[in-house]
Amino acid sequence: MRRTAARLADGREIVYFDDTPGAAPRVAVDERDLPRAESVSQIRRDPLTGEWSVLAAFRQTRTYKPPAGLCPLCPSTPGRPTEIPEADYDVVVFENRFPSFSQHAMGEPEPGLVARAPGLGRCEVLCFTSDHTASFGTLSPERVRTIMDVWADRTAVLGALPGVEQVFPFENRGDEIGVTLAHPHGQIYGYPFVTPRTERMLTVARERGGSPMGEVLAAERAAGTRVVAESAHWTAYVPTAARWPVEVHVVPHRQVPDLPALTAAERADFADLYLGVLGRLDGLYDRELPYVAGWHQAPVRLDRELGWLHLQLFSVLRAADKLKYLAGSESGMAVWINDVDPDDLAARLRSAPPRYRR
Repeated sequence: MRRTAARLADGREIVYFDDTPGAAPRVAVDERDLPRAESVSQIRRDPLTGEWSVLAAFRQTRTYKPPAGLCPLCPSTPGRPTEIPEADYDVVVFENRFPSFSQHAMGEPEPGLVARAPGLGRCEVLCFTSDHTASFGTLSPERVRTIMDVWADRTAVLGALPGVEQVFPFENRGDEIGVTLAHPHGQIYGYPFVTPRTERMLTVARERGGSPMGEVLAAERAAGTRVVAESAHWTAYVPTAARWPVEVHVVPHRQVPDLPALTAAERADFADLYLGVLGRLDGLYDRELPYVAGWHQAPVRLDRELGWLHLQLFSVLRAADKLKYLAGSESGMAVWINDVDPDDLAARLRSAPPRYRR
């Protein structure tokens, strides 16, 4: 894989990752007239819960559901420059033009009842392919292996930046999820704090003297009733206490804190297993399943020995034509009520015919 870093017209970094043999050198220059990248996002700490919220009102102007011919994530063409200056690409990462967090965040920390601080961090966009009509599930295993390497690369890079405490690579897919750009892509957030879900998992791990993931994984593999797929290094299963109508966890058999810690064999093995899982998810309702898929990684500095890397994928589609809405209990009290039995979902996924593989 060849890695090439460059700058966009407003100073944002763009990094190309080429896995195609003989791919042309990345030398195109972004000739757009863009103002210098700045960010005025701010984080504020809720005095009642201790959790941080992010205020980024300038993101209201970000691109919203453009037609395919105006997609900003497709390669540039003569007379139509995009976020990627090149005429083609394999995998590319660049700093988000409308970031929730940035190394250019302005302002000073403000102590007080509601503590405030600039949104120091980093937000990146990761394009999986230049093919606008593709999806993650239609990629080749070799391309997924490249993306695994890119996730690991960016986790290490963002984790070394000032202010970043946790790195979260994720993908949103589908209108029902709220995706505003249809091109197959994901994002990577470098948070300036440890997120609430991770804080809670670490608290449980400290109370138990270690991550309970090992026990959970062993129990799921022994029972087998909720296992969707298994390989030499990974198991995909529906969690017993699933919150979402469709939810799958993909967990490595070896405890590692983050993506950079995976071996080459583990990364390659993930690619084959995950593509099979995505195929069955698309076969569940015989359509592309809208979903969020994100990597839970240990914080950059704290409690790394308590973390256990895993991918969580979930969907709001509770039936082929019905959505799960977050109502009062979920939105107001963070108590999830699931309409789908996890054992039944796992059985249906195991029997679902894989769809949408090219």
